[in-house]
Amino acid sequence: MLSRRQALLLASAATGAIALPRSPTASSAARPSGALPDQWFSETLTRLAFGSCARQDQEQPIWTAIEAQDPQLFLFLGDNIYADTRDMNVMAYQYQMLAAKPGFQRIRRRCRTLAIWDDHDFGENDAGGDYPMKEQSRRLFCDFWGEPADSPRRSRSGVFVSYLFGQDPRRVQVIMPDLRYNRTPLQLQDLGGRAYTDRAREWNQMGVAVPGPYQRNPSPQATMLGERQWQWLEAQLRIPAQVRIFASSLQFAADFPGWEGWCNFAYDQQRLLHLIRKTRANGLLCISGDTHYAELSRLEMNAPYPIWDLTSSGLTEVWTVKPPNALRVGETLHEQNFGMIQIDWSGPLPLVIAQTRDVTGRLAHEERIDTAELQV
Repeated sequence: MLSRRQALLLASAATGAIALPRSPTASSAARPSGALPDQWFSETLTRLAFGSCARQDQEQPIWTAIEAQDPQLFLFLGDNIYADTRDMNVMAYQYQMLAAKPGFQRIRRRCRTLAIWDDHDFGENDAGGDYPMKEQSRRLFCDFWGEPADSPRRSRSGVFVSYLFGQDPRRVQVIMPDLRYNRTPLQLQDLGGRAYTDRAREWNQMGVAVPGPYQRNPSPQATMLGERQWQWLEAQLRIPAQVRIFASSLQFAADFPGWEGWCNFAYDQQRLLHLIRKTRANGLLCISGDTHYAELSRLEMNAPYPIWDLTSSGLTEVWTVKPPNALRVGETLHEQNFGMIQIDWSGPLPLVIAQTRDVTGRLAHEERIDTAELQV
């Protein structure tokens, strides 16, 4: 049963009465010709942090370590709350629990924050386009993250969004696709009639990597993005930028964990690689969440250039099982963690330093990525 205070918070959340901490207001810049980003900020971006998977009902000490890195921008990559409900009053209250976290309030005051959703803040575990409350969930998402009434995120076929930072030749593009609103159903592996939990327990006892229950769907009709989002994405990739951060709620490069990821939708994964090549979208690297562990992956097969994917998860959540991933570089980190991207603009082409750090700020992964190698 809710306490009186909780009931008041819930009622206030449902009416929008609780003031949320806001990111610093951006200055505007002259817009480019051709396709337009959803928002353009004039400052040159050199330090951004990101993370995912933050339970609103748990302590969140990791914000202290994130603040110590002094990011200009923090990207929330999904599972920003764990709603798992079709009751929008419950979801609204869970958002308010996040809003009340002191660390969350501090990061919102300190730097710009941008967000995309994943399954748990979309509405249900592993949910896709058939989740019946997706429009109501979208409204709560947009209200909570401060989207204005005329924001395209309120009316598109999903909450996908793009941003530009800085002026040419020091321009960073941030693309945040929506992998939930239009997603077709997942396909389960055939385990010969055995329950997945039994098979996973057996793999774990054998000391081998434990894949999840899902398999690849090779059908061109199977999609995470939907056709309208694909058309939008192609236009965005044609916008000139020296560094592109493809901020995906699910892993793009990992192969093959068996959990949710781009690898489950073979046509979508190859279509993005084709679009990068077709649009000559140089300087693109992926960041991702969802997994409850951190790792770095590198995809080269059939790619226009090496596609790096830095996964950071979670801000509160930790999973001790190690799934298979043939494209993993180094080891996994099974601790609370966040990701950092630093951009060095001093050379002819920018150098990107990609890191994951634990709850104390200790460096776990670091990869220096020369964007001269990320050219079609």
